Amino acid sequence: MVALNPLLLFGLAGFAGFNVDKLITFDGEAGQAVSTDEWNVITDVHYNNEVQEYTTSTDNMHHSGNGTLLVIPLRSDDGQWTSGRIESTATYEPADKKVTRFQSFLRFGDSPKEKQQGIWPAFWTLGASSREQGIPWPECGELDIMERKNGESVGHGTPHCGPGDSPCSSLTKSVKLADNGWHTWAIEVDRTDGDWKKQTIRWLLDGEEYNKVMGEDMEKKEIWESVAHQPHYFILNVAVGGNWPGPPNDKTADGMDNVLEVKYIAVGSK
Repeated sequence: MVALNPLLLFGLAGFAGFNVDKLITFDGEAGQAVSTDEWNVITDVHYNNEVQEYTTSTDNMHHSGNGTLLVIPLRSDDGQWTSGRIESTATYEPADKKVTRFQSFLRFGDSPKEKQQGIWPAFWTLGASSREQGIPWPECGELDIMERKNGESVGHGTPHCGPGDSPCSSLTKSVKLADNGWHTWAIEVDRTDGDWKKQTIRWLLDGEEYNKVMGEDMEKKEIWESVAHQPHYFILNVAVGGNWPGPPNDKTADGMDNVLEVKYIAVGSK
């Protein structure tokens, strides 16, 4: 019998040549909550004029029983929205003189676009200085590995940094998305060059680059270091409404129709 490559089982396309330093999986029983040793379940954040309340309920977030995590936005009978958001307890720092890859394998719900107004799933990182030192956003640094809004056929990759989000506000780019199915979303932080201005962050969908920024794009060394040299933690969530997507409407579907399903998060270096 031919032995199966465990990387292929997890859909770890693009990791050839990388050491897999951390593989976060979701192997719990169906309906089981995430481990609070590995994840902080967030309930007390209200940003961007979003309309959802994040909860600790397994109705909003649980293991599927098939090796995945389900993040599920729900609407109550009186029109109130709830959803799930988790943040990794561990932090991960791009390695000096190496290329570090952060990647997830995920899919969206099967709702048609007209039933996704206001739905805003994301896979991203935030600088650990935000929770360890109280450094405010966006100075703490943020890397949006994947954002999608309103069921549009594009994904977005964005850094946030510096006072007033300058100069990062101009560095976002988008990529065409063929469907709602399983895809790998990744960034690579390349610190192999000793000159910080020549170091890079690349955004990739299924291994194909669609955005790239360099240290020199961020103008100051301390701004670049906030996104490329400092520890970050992972965040998975499905927001509802907000300044960017706009509010949901009467057609917006809840439940599994607009789920975010995640197979793994991986960290690798070479």
